[in-house]
Amino acid sequence: MERLHFLYNFLDLAGTFVFAISGAAAAKQRGLDLFGICAIAFMVACGGGIIRDLCIGAIPPAGLTNWHYLVAAIIATGMTIGLYPLVQRLNQPVIFFDALGLSLFAVTGAQKSLAYGHNAEVAVLLGITTAVGGGVLRDILLNRVPAILEKEIYASAALIGALIVVLGDHLKWLSSDWNSIIALIICFSLRLLALRYHWNLPVYSNEKTEQN
Repeated sequence: MERLHFLYNFLDLAGTFVFAISGAAAAKQRGLDLFGICAIAFMVACGGGIIRDLCIGAIPPAGLTNWHYLVAAIIATGMTIGLYPLVQRLNQPVIFFDALGLSLFAVTGAQKSLAYGHNAEVAVLLGITTAVGGGVLRDILLNRVPAILEKEIYASAALIGALIVVLGDHLKWLSSDWNSIIALIICFSLRLLALRYHWNLPVYSNEKTEQN
């Protein structure tokens, strides 16, 4: 297979870096020790990508064989621990970096699936999986309800980002680099706007349960 282009590699490492910050910040807020923070950060940073690579046949997964991912996760974790007061200045840092990582991985997950010759459906599904997989693992390990199972617009934003990549590749209106940038911006903006204005998906509760 042809080598993935520079933008893909940059976005994938950037997603690894920001998701590691998200995981490290969440783990530190829960009072985990150094090993626990590093483990959660790496799992959040590389978990979704490892699942994607296993699904598309990119074995062994890049997250386990490419040292760049490990280094990016370690640097992000060290920065989060050492500069935590600075990280805390951001409004809800875990949510911010999680939204950025979500957007980056939705784009790169779809890109890599297409690059390995898979169809549009697989690319969209694995774009979502790449984006939300690490966050789901983080929330489960930290005993929280995963964001994709709640009413927030989370996986939906990743879906739109992956769809833009796939449609751009199919229609070829713009170059793949521009398609990726547009998908990234729209996914990230949608996630932040949903948080800012409390946009949620419908919730169907059991009225009888609520009355009891």
